[in-house]
Amino acid sequence: MVIPVRDEAATLGGVIASLQALGLKRIRVVDNGSSDRSAIIAQQAGAEVVFESIAGYGQACWRGLQDLPQDIEWILFCDGDGSDDLSQIPVFLQHRDIYDLILGDRTGTVTSRRALTPVQRFGNRLSGFLIHWGWGYPYRDLGPLRLIRRSALESLQMQDRGFGWTVEMQVKAVECNLRICEMPVNYRPRQGGKSKISGTISGSIQAGIIILTTLARLYWQKTPKTPHLSLSFLSGIFLLLGTLLILPYGDFRQVEALPRFCWGIGVMGIGFVLSWRLQVITKWWFWTVAILARLLLLPMYPSDDVWRYLWEGYIQTQGFSPYHFAPNAIELLPYRTQWWSLMNHPDVSAIYPPLAQWGFRGLAAISPSVFLFKVAFIGADLLICWLLSRRYGEIKTLLYAWNPLVIYSFAGGAHYDSWFILPLVAAGLVWEAGEGRRQEEAGGLFPLPFTPSPFPFFISSLLLGISIAMKWMSLPILSFLLWQAWRQVGLKLAVIVAFCAFVPVALTAIPFCSAAECPLIPTSSNFVSHGRSAELLPHLIAFVWEGSRQANWIYAIPLVLGIIWLLWKVKSFIQFTEGYFFILLVISPIIHAWYFSWMVPFAVKTQNLGVRLVSLSTFIYFVLKYRQASGDTSWYLSNGERFLLWFPFVLGWLWTQKIVRDRKVLDS
Repeated sequence: MVIPVRDEAATLGGVIASLQALGLKRIRVVDNGSSDRSAIIAQQAGAEVVFESIAGYGQACWRGLQDLPQDIEWILFCDGDGSDDLSQIPVFLQHRDIYDLILGDRTGTVTSRRALTPVQRFGNRLSGFLIHWGWGYPYRDLGPLRLIRRSALESLQMQDRGFGWTVEMQVKAVECNLRICEMPVNYRPRQGGKSKISGTISGSIQAGIIILTTLARLYWQKTPKTPHLSLSFLSGIFLLLGTLLILPYGDFRQVEALPRFCWGIGVMGIGFVLSWRLQVITKWWFWTVAILARLLLLPMYPSDDVWRYLWEGYIQTQGFSPYHFAPNAIELLPYRTQWWSLMNHPDVSAIYPPLAQWGFRGLAAISPSVFLFKVAFIGADLLICWLLSRRYGEIKTLLYAWNPLVIYSFAGGAHYDSWFILPLVAAGLVWEAGEGRRQEEAGGLFPLPFTPSPFPFFISSLLLGISIAMKWMSLPILSFLLWQAWRQVGLKLAVIVAFCAFVPVALTAIPFCSAAECPLIPTSSNFVSHGRSAELLPHLIAFVWEGSRQANWIYAIPLVLGIIWLLWKVKSFIQFTEGYFFILLVISPIIHAWYFSWMVPFAVKTQNLGVRLVSLSTFIYFVLKYRQASGDTSWYLSNGERFLLWFPFVLGWLWTQKIVRDRKVLDS
């Protein structure tokens, strides 16, 4: 018997007595740095005690295997905290002639499953799924109670010295073709001491990181002849590791949060960059990483925008319009919640379009909780993944589905932007499908004169209208549909397209408007009129024209010119939207990090290098939050920081445009 312990004095004596009552006398306790009387109690109970000063579960197990007598044929591992039901060991021993490795399955009984913590249940499911995916064996548990033949254990050549010991043993048992059995065992909540893993959030995250890195290492060693499958597994593991690393550090009001957050984003970035090289990926692995990365961030502390969403939804349920009352309005004083003070810009009334407000109201009517709002944003986000993967395939869609900026923005930061991106992507795909059919008909073997079907125009404009009613940024894209309808059919269709697009806005705005006023955008607020933080072109213009800092409206002029240029050059909805967002972001005086997520789904088709790079460089923006936490409220990026954010984006964008032009020349 090998029992690794650390501070298990309250239960260790009972564990040893239970083993002895079963006739097991050769009990070795490994004291892994206990500060209590664990070692003394073990000696008094009749167990052999060895000491291991280097902390680690695997290190303690490894120490317990050193200098074993030659006649030992079987080794049994268990914990010293009293949670294992040792009365079932005789059943294990009866199966020694049939199996090489016998594992206790704590999920095999109802009472045992209830005794497992949520962290343990989640870890079991995740590890079991990944092992099944990578090695083909469906383990149900990673329990500590296990019996293994000594010769089999020696053949595994165990390397891990931490919490990955159990995972490595079970994976290598499959690789070495050991005869494996999982037997249902009873399990109890620990009877004493404190868990080093499932008892704390940090310990649970650390355990998850160790398990994932162990599996990544073992899988990489396993598949040297299938580099793309190995790379896809490694890429996904890095992405999941990064989400675990950033999970505790979403509250940027804490000075120490951002540096640790950046380390996690760096790990996610490694996984994201590795995915650029993939040529093959299984659908199951694509979706596992995409979904799991988002679910892992559900408990993460959100951005301060979400408190606006909750508040504006909540006050609507109380009969107030968020467009008529800023959060600090005296009329709303009796309705302030515990999280009211966490809102940004409390002196500004709502800036979100009416359909978004209806969404906030619907969720708040169920429960004004961050968790529920996050689930709604993630749901739209995953639908975008599904639409893109259906149209472009999983490999190309990795640019969106495994994108650190997208994952953090919607699942971690809880920004609602996925709600307006979803109908916009759907509109683009409907248009693209209709355009594809039109080109097939026009370029057939015997092309005939025909009038383009108005159906794609109707559906695309209606979806675009929903997007506009969610976020005003979609409005200029309507110019593309109007121009194409007019050019291909005529003025009548253009009028119908405009009507379809404005119906969602009008219908959802009616309850907030009256004959006298319709205050859907607080244009007089400083936030809208001259707010600045991380802009590019307005920052450069301010060097030669200082007065431009107080006039955001002037940038509508170059934006309109840019849109006219796109209308002249581009005939694809997807390409127009991608180009529009590029121009908008470069010209806009108001920039936040998650704004770059708007263009990610529209870059899936072209795999735009600038979009890929800015998905990482945009995290430079969060240095503003670090300064704010440190007491610096200037909220403005330095020239060097601005360069690091924007240069990869612009350079990568220009590079992609050059490649696209070169391809067109070759095709022609």
